[in-house]
Amino acid sequence: MLSAFLVNDTICLVLTPLVLDLVTQLRRNPVPYLLAIAMASNIGSTSTITGNPQNMIIGSLSHIPYGTFAAALSPIAGVGLILTVVLIAVAYRSEFWTGQRLQGEPQPAHTNRPIIIKSIVVTFAMVAGFFAGVAPALVAIVAGAVLLCTRRIKSEKVYAEIDWTLLLMFAGLFVVVGGLEKSVLSPEMIAGVGRLHLEKLPILSGITAVLSNIVSNVPAVLVLKPFIAQLHNQQQAWLTVAMASTLAGNFAILGSVANLIVVQRARAQNVEIGFWEYFRVGAPLTILSIGVGVVWLAFA
Repeated sequence: MLSAFLVNDTICLVLTPLVLDLVTQLRRNPVPYLLAIAMASNIGSTSTITGNPQNMIIGSLSHIPYGTFAAALSPIAGVGLILTVVLIAVAYRSEFWTGQRLQGEPQPAHTNRPIIIKSIVVTFAMVAGFFAGVAPALVAIVAGAVLLCTRRIKSEKVYAEIDWTLLLMFAGLFVVVGGLEKSVLSPEMIAGVGRLHLEKLPILSGITAVLSNIVSNVPAVLVLKPFIAQLHNQQQAWLTVAMASTLAGNFAILGSVANLIVVQRARAQNVEIGFWEYFRVGAPLTILSIGVGVVWLAFA
């Protein structure tokens, strides 16, 4: 739910160290809980335009209203979350299907109540602005500015947490994909790909999912832009691309930036998540959730 409104990458950055600390204190296997963060954040971010970077791009290209987008894709995310719980529970039966009691010492909590209250109020106001039809970028930057107006936390501490390398990576992706679109995607190629019948949801979903795992989901959306422009029902096509490109991020560790954030933060605390460890849950989850999405969008 948090990923739907606060961007999945951000939620992974914040929750991974918190969950790691908690499960370590409780002496549990951290891997299934970390998989849950990555996979649930990917699936939850499917719900809205502000859930992830590719959905933001799709929102700006398609001009689909925020509420319409959420109404179309939230049910898919809900079913996907149920599938996530079931598959992780089945894959890690010894962790969850046990009568063993949790063991851990309670830790003292240090809270800044005024900051917590202000953050919650601003977040709800921001979400209301999204659904009211205000431009998401404007709402987000105003909300951020309001939160920075405080004497309790120095702004420098907030700026220090910004991942400039990640922002540079996204900027580089836009440059590379823009160059690809100008130099490679000729009218003849666009017409040729159009003969693949992209108007059929299973085909469009499959191509989007494969492309997202080859070049990542943000470049995939940008590459598909000229082909979507040729379709009759562009709104349904964009919703399909949003659904498939996001859910495809669960297929493997390299499928989304959110996955990499969780893996890297876990590794910093000596917790390793291997390719096959992720794949044995992520692959079936991706196939099942995209299948649900195709059926829902075809008949909704």
